[in-house]
Amino acid sequence: MKNYIDGEWAGSSSGAVLEKMNPSTGELLEKFPAATRDDVARAIDAAESAFESWYSLGSKERSRIILRARDIISGKREELEKLLIAENGKVPVQAGEEVDGVIDQLSYYAGFERKITGEIAEGDTSTRKILQYRVPYGVVAALTPWNFPAAMVARKLAPALLTGNTVVLKPSSDTPLSSEWIVRKFIEAGIPKGVLNLVTGKGSEIGDFLVSHSKVSLVTMTGSTETGQRIMQKASANMARLILELGGKAPFIVWKDADIKNALKSLIWAKFWNSGQSCIAAERLYVHEDIYRTFMEKFVAATKKLRIGDPQHSDVGPLINMKALETTEQFVKDAAGSGQKILTGGNKPKLEGKFSGGYFYLPTVIDDADQKSGIFQEEIFGPVIGAQSVSSFDDVILKSNDSRYGLASYLFTKDQKTAFEAAERMRFGELYINMPGPESSQGYHTGFRLTGQGGEGSRNGIEEYVKLKNVYVDYSGKELHLGSVREDLF
Repeated sequence: MKNYIDGEWAGSSSGAVLEKMNPSTGELLEKFPAATRDDVARAIDAAESAFESWYSLGSKERSRIILRARDIISGKREELEKLLIAENGKVPVQAGEEVDGVIDQLSYYAGFERKITGEIAEGDTSTRKILQYRVPYGVVAALTPWNFPAAMVARKLAPALLTGNTVVLKPSSDTPLSSEWIVRKFIEAGIPKGVLNLVTGKGSEIGDFLVSHSKVSLVTMTGSTETGQRIMQKASANMARLILELGGKAPFIVWKDADIKNALKSLIWAKFWNSGQSCIAAERLYVHEDIYRTFMEKFVAATKKLRIGDPQHSDVGPLINMKALETTEQFVKDAAGSGQKILTGGNKPKLEGKFSGGYFYLPTVIDDADQKSGIFQEEIFGPVIGAQSVSSFDDVILKSNDSRYGLASYLFTKDQKTAFEAAERMRFGELYINMPGPESSQGYHTGFRLTGQGGEGSRNGIEEYVKLKNVYVDYSGKELHLGSVREDLF
Protein backbone atom coordinates (compact mmCIF):
# COMPACT_ATOMS: atom_id res chain seq x y z
CA MET A 1 0.00 0.00 0.00
CA LYS A 2 1.14 3.58 -0.74
CA ASN A 3 0.14 7.22 -0.46
CA TYR A 4 -1.30 8.91 -3.54
CA ILE A 5 -0.10 12.49 -3.98
CA ASP A 6 -0.42 14.68 -7.09
CA GLY A 7 -1.10 11.73 -9.34
CA GLU A 8 1.71 9.49 -8.08
CA TRP A 9 1.88 6.51 -5.72
CA ALA A 10 4.67 6.67 -3.16
CA GLY A 11 5.67 5.52 0.29
CA SER A 12 6.33 7.85 3.18
CA SER A 13 9.16 10.31 2.53
CA SER A 14 10.68 9.05 5.79
CA GLY A 15 10.37 5.42 4.77
CA ALA A 16 8.40 4.68 7.95
CA VAL A 17 5.55 2.18 7.90
CA LEU A 18 2.72 1.15 10.21
CA GLU A 19 1.10 -2.26 10.65
CA LYS A 20 -2.52 -3.17 10.13
CA MET A 21 -3.66 -6.25 12.04
CA ASN A 22 -6.50 -8.58 11.08
CA PRO A 23 -9.07 -8.10 13.89
CA SER A 24 -10.40 -11.65 13.47
CA THR A 25 -7.03 -13.30 14.08
CA GLY A 26 -4.75 -10.67 15.58
CA GLU A 27 -2.23 -11.42 12.81
CA LEU A 28 -0.48 -8.94 10.52
CA LEU A 29 -2.62 -8.09 7.50
CA GLU A 30 -0.67 -5.34 5.74
CA LYS A 31 1.93 -2.60 6.17
CA PHE A 32 1.20 0.94 5.06
CA PRO A 33 3.05 4.29 4.92
CA ALA A 34 3.35 6.55 7.95
CA ALA A 35 3.10 9.82 6.05
CA THR A 36 5.10 12.83 7.22
CA ARG A 37 4.06 16.46 7.42
CA ASP A 38 6.03 17.06 4.24
CA ASP A 39 3.95 14.39 2.50
CA VAL A 40 0.73 16.02 3.73
CA ALA A 41 1.93 19.47 2.65
CA ARG A 42 2.63 18.16 -0.85
CA ALA A 43 -0.85 16.62 -1.00
CA ILE A 44 -2.46 19.90 0.07
CA ASP A 45 -0.40 21.87 -2.48
CA ALA A 46 -1.45 19.42 -5.20
CA ALA A 47 -5.11 19.79 -4.25
CA GLU A 48 -4.86 23.57 -4.28
CA SER A 49 -3.14 23.59 -7.68
CA ALA A 50 -5.81 21.31 -9.15
CA PHE A 51 -8.76 23.23 -7.74
CA GLU A 52 -9.35 25.85 -10.44
CA SER A 53 -9.27 23.41 -13.36
CA TRP A 54 -11.44 20.89 -11.50
CA TYR A 55 -14.05 23.51 -10.68
CA SER A 56 -13.94 24.86 -14.23
CA LEU A 57 -14.64 21.37 -15.56
CA GLY A 58 -18.28 21.77 -14.58
CA SER A 59 -20.59 19.64 -12.47
CA LYS A 60 -21.80 17.54 -15.39
CA GLU A 61 -18.33 16.16 -16.15
CA ARG A 62 -17.49 15.82 -12.47
CA SER A 63 -20.67 13.77 -12.07
CA ARG A 64 -19.67 11.53 -14.98
CA ILE A 65 -16.35 10.72 -13.31
CA ILE A 66 -18.10 9.86 -10.04
CA LEU A 67 -20.54 7.61 -11.88
CA ARG A 68 -17.72 5.89 -13.75
CA ALA A 69 -16.03 5.21 -10.41
CA ARG A 70 -19.34 3.85 -9.11
CA ASP A 71 -19.65 1.48 -12.07
CA ILE A 72 -16.08 0.25 -11.65
CA ILE A 73 -16.66 -0.37 -7.95
CA SER A 74 -19.94 -2.14 -8.68
CA GLY A 75 -18.24 -4.42 -11.19
CA LYS A 76 -15.55 -5.40 -8.68
CA ARG A 77 -17.63 -5.30 -5.53
CA GLU A 78 -16.55 -8.74 -4.33
CA GLU A 79 -12.98 -7.44 -3.98
CA LEU A 80 -14.15 -4.67 -1.67
CA GLU A 81 -16.38 -7.01 0.32
CA LYS A 82 -13.46 -9.38 0.97
CA LEU A 83 -11.27 -6.44 1.95
CA LEU A 84 -13.85 -5.21 4.47
CA ILE A 85 -14.11 -8.67 6.00
CA ALA A 86 -10.34 -8.89 6.41
CA GLU A 87 -9.67 -5.27 7.38
CA ASN A 88 -12.69 -4.52 9.55
CA GLY A 89 -13.86 -7.97 10.66
CA LYS A 90 -17.30 -7.55 9.13
CA VAL A 91 -19.48 -10.57 8.55
CA PRO A 92 -20.19 -11.10 4.81
CA VAL A 93 -23.77 -9.84 4.77
CA GLN A 94 -22.71 -6.60 6.47
CA ALA A 95 -19.74 -6.19 4.15
CA GLY A 96 -22.16 -6.52 1.25
CA GLU A 97 -24.48 -3.94 2.80
CA GLU A 98 -21.59 -1.51 3.14
CA VAL A 99 -20.64 -1.89 -0.51
CA ASP A 100 -24.30 -1.27 -1.37
CA GLY A 101 -23.95 1.93 0.65
CA VAL A 102 -20.86 3.00 -1.29
CA ILE A 103 -22.66 2.53 -4.60
CA ASP A 104 -25.77 4.31 -3.34
CA GLN A 105 -23.83 7.31 -2.02
CA LEU A 106 -21.98 7.78 -5.30
CA SER A 107 -25.20 7.46 -7.29
CA TYR A 108 -27.15 9.81 -5.07
CA TYR A 109 -24.66 12.67 -4.98
CA ALA A 110 -23.76 12.40 -8.66
CA GLY A 111 -27.44 13.03 -9.35
CA PHE A 112 -27.06 16.63 -8.15
CA GLU A 113 -24.97 17.51 -11.21
CA ARG A 114 -27.31 20.30 -12.39
CA LYS A 115 -29.27 20.88 -9.21
CA ILE A 116 -26.92 23.16 -7.30
CA THR A 117 -28.68 26.47 -7.79
CA GLY A 118 -28.27 30.02 -6.60
CA GLU A 119 -30.65 32.93 -6.23
CA ILE A 120 -31.22 36.44 -7.54
CA ALA A 121 -32.24 39.04 -4.99
CA GLU A 122 -33.66 42.44 -5.87
CA GLY A 123 -31.37 45.40 -5.32
CA ASP A 124 -32.40 48.86 -4.15
CA THR A 125 -33.65 49.74 -7.64
CA SER A 126 -35.17 47.72 -10.47
CA THR A 127 -31.86 47.75 -12.39
CA ARG A 128 -29.81 46.42 -9.52
CA LYS A 129 -29.58 42.72 -8.74
CA ILE A 130 -27.70 40.60 -6.24
CA LEU A 131 -26.58 37.31 -7.77
CA GLN A 132 -25.95 34.59 -5.20
CA TYR A 133 -23.79 31.72 -6.43
CA ARG A 134 -23.04 28.51 -4.57
CA VAL A 135 -19.35 27.88 -4.96
CA PRO A 136 -16.97 25.25 -3.52
CA TYR A 137 -14.71 25.97 -0.57
CA GLY A 138 -11.50 24.75 -2.20
CA VAL A 139 -9.28 22.16 -0.52
CA VAL A 140 -11.19 19.71 1.68
CA ALA A 141 -9.53 17.57 4.35
CA ALA A 142 -11.59 14.38 4.70
CA LEU A 143 -10.89 12.25 7.77
CA THR A 144 -12.76 8.95 7.75
CA PRO A 145 -13.48 6.41 10.52
CA TRP A 146 -12.70 2.72 10.76
CA ASN A 147 -16.19 1.39 11.52
CA PHE A 148 -17.54 1.94 7.99
CA PRO A 149 -14.30 2.60 6.15
CA ALA A 150 -15.68 2.37 2.62
CA ALA A 151 -19.13 3.92 3.01
CA MET A 152 -17.80 6.95 4.88
CA VAL A 153 -15.17 7.56 2.21
CA ALA A 154 -17.90 7.58 -0.45
CA ARG A 155 -20.15 9.82 1.65
CA LYS A 156 -17.41 12.45 1.89
CA LEU A 157 -15.76 12.17 -1.52
CA ALA A 158 -18.94 12.26 -3.60
CA PRO A 159 -20.41 15.60 -2.41
CA ALA A 160 -17.00 17.24 -2.05
CA LEU A 161 -15.91 16.33 -5.59
CA LEU A 162 -19.31 16.88 -7.23
CA THR A 163 -19.45 20.46 -5.94
CA GLY A 164 -15.98 21.25 -7.29
CA ASN A 165 -13.77 20.89 -4.23
CA THR A 166 -10.48 18.99 -4.26
CA VAL A 167 -9.69 16.51 -1.50
CA VAL A 168 -6.92 15.25 0.74
CA LEU A 169 -8.23 11.99 2.21
CA LYS A 170 -6.84 10.63 5.47
CA PRO A 171 -8.43 7.35 6.55
CA SER A 172 -8.22 5.82 9.99
CA SER A 173 -5.00 3.94 10.66
CA ASP A 174 -7.15 0.95 11.55
CA THR A 175 -8.64 0.75 8.04
CA PRO A 176 -6.44 2.32 5.34
CA LEU A 177 -6.79 -0.48 2.78
CA SER A 178 -10.37 0.09 1.63
CA SER A 179 -9.63 3.80 1.13
CA GLU A 180 -6.70 2.99 -1.14
CA TRP A 181 -8.90 0.55 -3.08
CA ILE A 182 -11.57 3.20 -3.66
CA VAL A 183 -9.03 5.87 -4.65
CA ARG A 184 -7.63 3.48 -7.27
CA LYS A 185 -11.11 3.12 -8.74
CA PHE A 186 -11.48 6.90 -9.01
CA ILE A 187 -8.15 7.03 -10.81
CA GLU A 188 -9.35 4.34 -13.18
CA ALA A 189 -12.46 6.48 -13.73
CA GLY A 190 -10.28 9.34 -14.93
CA ILE A 191 -10.07 11.77 -12.04
CA PRO A 192 -7.33 14.35 -12.83
CA LYS A 193 -4.13 14.35 -10.82
CA GLY A 194 -4.12 16.45 -7.70
CA VAL A 195 -7.91 16.44 -7.36
CA LEU A 196 -7.94 13.44 -5.01
CA ASN A 197 -4.99 12.69 -2.75
CA LEU A 198 -4.51 9.97 -0.13
CA VAL A 199 -2.24 10.13 2.91
CA THR A 200 -2.07 7.47 5.62
CA GLY A 201 -0.65 7.64 9.11
CA LYS A 202 -1.43 8.39 12.71
CA GLY A 203 -3.79 11.25 13.38
CA SER A 204 -1.60 12.38 16.26
CA GLU A 205 1.30 12.88 13.87
CA ILE A 206 -0.28 14.24 10.68
CA GLY A 207 -3.94 14.90 11.54
CA ASP A 208 -3.35 18.15 13.43
CA PHE A 209 -1.12 19.43 10.65
CA LEU A 210 -3.68 18.58 7.99
CA VAL A 211 -6.70 20.24 9.62
CA SER A 212 -4.78 23.36 10.69
CA HIS A 213 -3.08 24.00 7.34
CA SER A 214 -3.78 27.47 5.95
CA LYS A 215 -4.76 26.09 2.52
CA VAL A 216 -7.45 23.77 3.89
CA SER A 217 -10.84 25.53 3.73
CA LEU A 218 -13.14 22.75 4.93
CA VAL A 219 -12.65 19.79 7.25
CA THR A 220 -15.10 16.87 7.26
CA MET A 221 -14.56 14.21 9.89
CA THR A 222 -16.46 11.26 11.34
CA GLY A 223 -15.03 9.97 14.59
CA SER A 224 -14.92 10.46 18.33
CA THR A 225 -16.11 13.56 20.12
CA GLU A 226 -12.67 14.06 21.64
CA THR A 227 -11.06 14.07 18.19
CA GLY A 228 -13.73 16.45 16.92
CA GLN A 229 -13.09 18.89 19.74
CA ARG A 230 -9.38 18.79 18.98
CA ILE A 231 -10.06 19.47 15.29
CA MET A 232 -12.22 22.47 16.22
CA GLN A 233 -9.34 23.94 18.16
CA LYS A 234 -6.74 23.29 15.47
CA ALA A 235 -8.91 24.43 12.56
CA SER A 236 -9.99 27.63 14.26
CA ALA A 237 -6.73 29.39 13.36
CA ASN A 238 -7.84 29.49 9.71
CA MET A 239 -11.61 29.57 10.34
CA ALA A 240 -12.03 26.40 8.27
CA ARG A 241 -15.59 25.18 7.74
CA LEU A 242 -16.30 22.06 9.84
CA ILE A 243 -18.56 19.07 9.26
CA LEU A 244 -18.22 16.83 12.32
CA GLU A 245 -20.20 13.64 12.98
CA LEU A 246 -19.08 12.47 16.39
CA GLY A 247 -20.29 10.26 19.22
CA GLY A 248 -23.68 8.71 19.89
CA LYS A 249 -25.52 7.05 22.75
CA ALA A 250 -28.80 6.02 21.19
CA PRO A 251 -31.76 5.19 23.45
CA PHE A 252 -34.00 2.33 22.30
CA ILE A 253 -37.51 2.66 23.75
CA VAL A 254 -39.99 -0.21 23.72
CA TRP A 255 -43.40 1.03 24.86
CA LYS A 256 -46.11 -1.18 26.34
CA ASP A 257 -48.12 -1.34 23.10
CA ALA A 258 -45.17 -2.17 20.84
CA ASP A 259 -45.03 -5.04 18.37
CA ILE A 260 -42.58 -7.08 20.44
CA LYS A 261 -41.26 -9.28 17.64
CA ASN A 262 -40.47 -6.30 15.39
CA ALA A 263 -38.91 -4.46 18.31
CA LEU A 264 -36.72 -7.49 19.08
CA LYS A 265 -35.59 -7.87 15.47
CA SER A 266 -34.76 -4.19 15.25
CA LEU A 267 -32.93 -4.21 18.56
CA ILE A 268 -30.74 -7.14 17.53
CA TRP A 269 -29.81 -5.14 14.44
CA ALA A 270 -29.44 -1.77 16.18
CA LYS A 271 -27.23 -3.17 18.94
CA PHE A 272 -25.13 -5.88 17.32
CA TRP A 273 -24.80 -4.62 13.72
CA ASN A 274 -21.07 -4.21 13.10
CA SER A 275 -20.48 -5.60 16.61
CA GLY A 276 -22.01 -2.48 18.14
CA GLN A 277 -19.36 -0.31 16.52
CA SER A 278 -21.70 2.29 15.06
CA CYS A 279 -22.56 5.87 15.96
CA ILE A 280 -26.26 5.00 15.69
CA ALA A 281 -25.98 1.77 17.71
CA ALA A 282 -28.60 1.22 20.41
CA GLU A 283 -26.66 1.71 23.64
CA ARG A 284 -29.46 2.25 26.17
CA LEU A 285 -32.58 0.09 26.37
CA TYR A 286 -35.73 1.43 28.04
CA VAL A 287 -38.70 -0.96 28.23
CA HIS A 288 -42.08 -0.21 29.77
CA GLU A 289 -42.49 -1.98 33.10
CA ASP A 290 -45.63 -3.81 31.97
CA ILE A 291 -43.68 -5.81 29.38
CA TYR A 292 -40.14 -5.53 30.75
CA ARG A 293 -39.77 -9.10 32.01
CA THR A 294 -41.31 -10.72 28.94
CA PHE A 295 -39.35 -8.58 26.53
CA MET A 296 -36.03 -9.08 28.30
CA GLU A 297 -36.44 -12.85 28.42
CA LYS A 298 -36.98 -12.92 24.67
CA PHE A 299 -34.14 -10.47 24.00
CA VAL A 300 -31.64 -12.41 26.11
CA ALA A 301 -32.70 -15.70 24.49
CA ALA A 302 -32.19 -14.26 21.00
CA THR A 303 -28.86 -12.70 21.97
CA LYS A 304 -27.55 -16.04 23.22
CA LYS A 305 -28.23 -17.58 19.81
CA LEU A 306 -26.02 -15.10 17.93
CA ARG A 307 -23.02 -16.81 16.35
CA ILE A 308 -19.58 -15.34 17.02
CA GLY A 309 -16.18 -16.29 15.64
CA ASP A 310 -15.09 -16.79 12.04
CA PRO A 311 -16.69 -13.79 10.24
CA GLN A 312 -17.56 -16.01 7.29
CA HIS A 313 -19.97 -18.00 9.45
CA SER A 314 -21.01 -15.55 12.17
CA ASP A 315 -23.63 -12.98 13.10
CA VAL A 316 -21.22 -10.86 15.14
CA GLY A 317 -17.62 -10.17 14.19
CA PRO A 318 -14.66 -8.94 16.25
CA LEU A 319 -13.95 -5.49 17.62
CA ILE A 320 -11.53 -3.42 15.57
CA ASN A 321 -8.41 -3.75 17.77
CA MET A 322 -7.10 -4.80 21.16
CA LYS A 323 -7.73 -1.37 22.69
CA ALA A 324 -11.41 -1.55 21.76
CA LEU A 325 -11.64 -5.02 23.28
CA GLU A 326 -10.02 -3.87 26.52
CA THR A 327 -12.30 -0.82 26.73
CA THR A 328 -15.39 -3.01 26.32
CA GLU A 329 -14.14 -5.43 28.97
CA GLN A 330 -13.63 -2.54 31.39
CA PHE A 331 -17.16 -1.19 30.90
CA VAL A 332 -18.62 -4.59 31.79
CA LYS A 333 -16.22 -5.09 34.69
CA ASP A 334 -17.21 -1.73 36.18
CA ALA A 335 -20.91 -2.52 35.79
CA ALA A 336 -20.54 -5.89 37.51
CA GLY A 337 -18.44 -4.33 40.24
CA SER A 338 -21.19 -1.82 41.01
CA GLY A 339 -23.76 -4.58 41.44
CA GLN A 340 -25.43 -4.54 38.04
CA LYS A 341 -26.67 -7.91 36.78
CA ILE A 342 -25.17 -9.39 33.61
CA LEU A 343 -27.99 -11.29 31.92
CA THR A 344 -25.84 -12.82 29.16
CA GLY A 345 -22.31 -12.46 27.83
CA GLY A 346 -19.85 -10.52 29.92
CA ASN A 347 -16.64 -12.08 28.63
CA LYS A 348 -14.64 -13.17 25.61
CA PRO A 349 -15.77 -16.29 23.74
CA LYS A 350 -13.64 -19.43 23.79
CA LEU A 351 -12.52 -19.86 20.20
CA GLU A 352 -10.07 -22.30 18.71
CA GLY A 353 -7.49 -22.09 15.96
CA LYS A 354 -6.48 -18.81 14.33
CA PHE A 355 -9.54 -17.00 15.64
CA SER A 356 -8.46 -17.52 19.25
CA GLY A 357 -6.28 -14.43 18.86
CA GLY A 358 -9.07 -12.25 17.47
CA TYR A 359 -10.64 -9.30 19.26
CA PHE A 360 -13.99 -10.94 19.97
CA TYR A 361 -16.41 -10.16 22.80
CA LEU A 362 -19.68 -11.92 23.52
CA PRO A 363 -22.91 -9.98 22.92
CA THR A 364 -23.74 -8.71 26.39
CA VAL A 365 -26.95 -7.54 28.06
CA ILE A 366 -26.89 -5.88 31.48
CA ASP A 367 -29.81 -5.14 33.79
CA ASP A 368 -28.66 -1.72 35.03
CA ALA A 369 -31.00 0.55 36.98
CA ASP A 370 -28.38 3.25 37.45
CA GLN A 371 -29.01 6.04 34.91
CA LYS A 372 -25.69 7.67 35.83
CA SER A 373 -23.57 4.55 35.30
CA GLY A 374 -20.96 4.34 32.56
CA ILE A 375 -23.17 1.85 30.72
CA PHE A 376 -25.85 4.54 30.35
CA GLN A 377 -23.67 7.63 29.97
CA GLU A 378 -20.50 6.73 28.05
CA GLU A 379 -20.29 5.59 24.44
CA ILE A 380 -19.29 1.91 24.61
CA PHE A 381 -18.86 1.17 20.89
CA GLY A 382 -19.06 -2.56 21.43
CA PRO A 383 -21.65 -5.39 21.69
CA VAL A 384 -22.88 -4.32 25.15
CA ILE A 385 -26.20 -2.77 26.18
CA GLY A 386 -27.76 -1.80 29.49
CA ALA A 387 -31.49 -2.12 30.13
CA GLN A 388 -33.96 -0.42 32.47
CA SER A 389 -37.69 -0.63 33.05
CA VAL A 390 -39.63 2.64 32.87
CA SER A 391 -43.12 3.50 34.05
CA SER A 392 -44.08 6.85 32.54
CA PHE A 393 -43.60 8.57 29.19
CA ASP A 394 -42.25 11.70 30.84
CA ASP A 395 -39.67 9.59 32.65
CA VAL A 396 -38.44 7.83 29.50
CA ILE A 397 -38.16 11.13 27.61
CA LEU A 398 -36.17 12.63 30.48
CA LYS A 399 -33.85 9.65 30.64
CA SER A 400 -33.41 9.47 26.87
CA ASN A 401 -32.38 13.12 26.68
CA ASP A 402 -30.04 12.66 29.63
CA SER A 403 -26.94 12.23 27.49
CA ARG A 404 -23.97 14.23 26.23
CA TYR A 405 -24.79 12.94 22.75
CA GLY A 406 -27.76 13.38 20.44
CA LEU A 407 -27.42 11.45 17.19
CA ALA A 408 -29.87 8.53 16.83
CA SER A 409 -32.82 7.29 18.87
CA TYR A 410 -35.44 4.54 18.50
CA LEU A 411 -39.07 4.18 19.57
CA PHE A 412 -41.46 1.24 19.20
CA THR A 413 -45.14 1.97 19.74
CA LYS A 414 -48.47 1.56 17.94
CA ASP A 415 -49.87 4.80 19.31
CA GLN A 416 -49.68 7.86 17.05
CA LYS A 417 -49.83 10.33 19.92
CA THR A 418 -46.90 8.66 21.64
CA ALA A 419 -44.91 8.63 18.41
CA PHE A 420 -45.49 12.28 17.54
CA GLU A 421 -44.94 13.47 21.08
CA ALA A 422 -41.60 11.64 21.12
CA ALA A 423 -40.68 13.22 17.79
CA GLU A 424 -41.35 16.63 19.32
CA ARG A 425 -39.61 16.11 22.66
CA MET A 426 -36.63 13.85 21.98
CA ARG A 427 -33.46 15.85 21.36
CA PHE A 428 -31.80 13.75 18.70
CA GLY A 429 -30.95 14.36 15.07
CA GLU A 430 -32.64 11.09 14.09
CA LEU A 431 -35.61 9.22 15.51
CA TYR A 432 -36.46 5.80 14.06
CA ILE A 433 -40.07 4.87 14.85
CA ASN A 434 -40.98 1.18 14.53
CA MET A 435 -37.91 0.52 12.39
CA PRO A 436 -34.14 0.24 12.70
CA GLY A 437 -31.52 2.26 10.78
CA PRO A 438 -29.33 2.95 9.05
CA GLU A 439 -29.78 6.47 7.74
CA SER A 440 -30.60 6.98 4.06
CA SER A 441 -28.66 9.03 1.53
CA GLN A 442 -31.64 11.34 1.13
CA GLY A 443 -31.88 11.92 4.90
CA TYR A 444 -29.81 14.55 6.70
CA HIS A 445 -27.50 12.74 9.13
CA THR A 446 -26.94 15.18 11.98
CA GLY A 447 -27.14 15.42 15.75
CA PHE A 448 -27.38 17.53 18.90
CA ARG A 449 -24.96 18.32 21.72
CA LEU A 450 -21.56 16.60 21.56
CA THR A 451 -22.53 14.63 18.46
CA GLY A 452 -21.01 17.47 16.44
CA GLN A 453 -22.04 20.07 13.90
CA GLY A 454 -23.17 20.11 10.30
CA GLY A 455 -24.32 16.92 8.70
CA GLU A 456 -24.25 14.63 5.70
CA GLY A 457 -26.83 13.33 3.26
CA SER A 458 -29.70 14.99 1.36
CA ARG A 459 -29.58 18.37 -0.36
CA ASN A 460 -28.60 19.83 3.00
CA GLY A 461 -25.51 17.63 3.01
CA ILE A 462 -24.55 18.81 -0.47
CA GLU A 463 -24.87 22.42 0.62
CA GLU A 464 -22.39 21.80 3.45
CA TYR A 465 -19.70 21.69 0.76
CA VAL A 466 -20.58 25.00 -0.92
CA LYS A 467 -20.92 28.60 0.23
CA LEU A 468 -22.83 31.57 -1.10
CA LYS A 469 -20.92 34.15 -3.10
CA ASN A 470 -22.70 37.44 -3.74
CA VAL A 471 -22.27 39.57 -6.88
CA TYR A 472 -23.89 43.03 -6.94
CA VAL A 473 -24.80 44.31 -10.42
CA ASP A 474 -26.15 47.63 -11.74
CA TYR A 475 -27.08 47.32 -15.42
CA SER A 476 -28.86 50.66 -15.89
CA GLY A 477 -25.96 52.24 -17.76
CA LYS A 478 -26.73 55.54 -16.03
CA GLU A 479 -24.22 57.73 -14.27
CA LEU A 480 -24.14 56.98 -10.57
CA HIS A 481 -24.94 59.73 -8.10
CA LEU A 482 -23.43 58.98 -4.72
CA GLY A 483 -24.34 61.43 -2.00
CA SER A 484 -21.07 61.01 -0.13
CA VAL A 485 -18.97 61.74 -3.23
CA ARG A 486 -18.79 65.39 -4.41
CA GLU A 487 -19.60 65.95 -8.07
CA ASP A 488 -16.96 68.69 -8.41
CA LEU A 489 -14.23 66.10 -8.06
CA PHE A 490 -14.79 64.95 -11.66
